[in-house]
Amino acid sequence: MSDSSSPPTSAERAALRRSLRDRRKALSAPERIAAAERVAERLLALPFAPQQGYVAGYWAMDGEVALHVWQLRLPRGVVYCLPVLHDDGRMRFAPWRPGDPLAANRYGIPEPQSGPGALLAAGDMTLVVTPLVGFDRSGRRLGMGAGWYDRTFADRLDAAPPPWLVGAAHAVQEVEALPEAPWDVPMDAICTESETLMPAAA
Repeated sequence: MSDSSSPPTSAERAALRRSLRDRRKALSAPERIAAAERVAERLLALPFAPQQGYVAGYWAMDGEVALHVWQLRLPRGVVYCLPVLHDDGRMRFAPWRPGDPLAANRYGIPEPQSGPGALLAAGDMTLVVTPLVGFDRSGRRLGMGAGWYDRTFADRLDAAPPPWLVGAAHAVQEVEALPEAPWDVPMDAICTESETLMPAAA
């Protein structure tokens, strides 16, 4: 990285993303399975874990922590949703259960096949679990760089939850410090297989 007094260049951020994705993809299958189990336990134990309403996860790819264990253990009153990319640059959310139809979006990520009238806005969610490439202990999240989550939850920069925003990650994705941009939306918590970080509470 460049000197700490100057923001990282796009090339440096891209190099960091590659390094962290390589760390994640180097994990063995048993490590990934164990991580999904432990992260699910931590998500369900969050003090703000809802007992009803809508929550959103993601379709795990590229070594991301899988959320199927969490989805299957959600309380009966909670409806699980997946994100759907929208032409305005923000995501909407659609209820999804295993077996419901999916189709790949522009990035090759499966999305529910729901009509526009069935899509929910970010403000309808109670809790959203986000994927990430890297994180630090201040709750900063490094994503893939397209900005979908930051744009979708930009209102959270000036408002209290809900929705609660929680990052799901492998512990190897932690870095000492990530640079912060004005548009970056911090996480309320980050759950890994080894711990739950709650920067705001700290």
